[in-house]
Amino acid sequence: MVRNVHAGEVDELRFINPKGLYDPRPNAYSHLAIFPAGWRMILPAGQGGETEDGILSEDFGTQLRQALTNTATVLAAADATMADVAKFNLLIVDHNEEKFAVVRQEFDRIWGDRKPAWTLIPVPALALKGMLIEIDVIAVVPR
Repeated sequence: MVRNVHAGEVDELRFINPKGLYDPRPNAYSHLAIFPAGWRMILPAGQGGETEDGILSEDFGTQLRQALTNTATVLAAADATMADVAKFNLLIVDHNEEKFAVVRQEFDRIWGDRKPAWTLIPVPALALKGMLIEIDVIAVVPR
């Protein structure tokens, strides 16, 4: 979604990687999200990798893809999409490089070159037994 920018005013969701910081793009995120005053903020609950019937796969990649699908579903209920995600926290049980590679691949698929700002938080456990991932997003849309 592209909107006009006039005289330095922001009227679109923008992602910025300021000079003086390392390039986060290979790790599938941006350092900063900026959106205009007056936009509507959407704050859904964290979404895990459980299916509609409450089933959790034992596979990390499967849970990640389902958590992303669940996030898209909850955003759609507020008339938003994954492209409207400005910032999120990604909680991963027993984080490692193999899981991070899966995350980067899925985030490239979802967001392409326009990655939101996000924080990865390794955790020992999550709310449900067998839960390996949780996605907590903040989305913004024009009023």
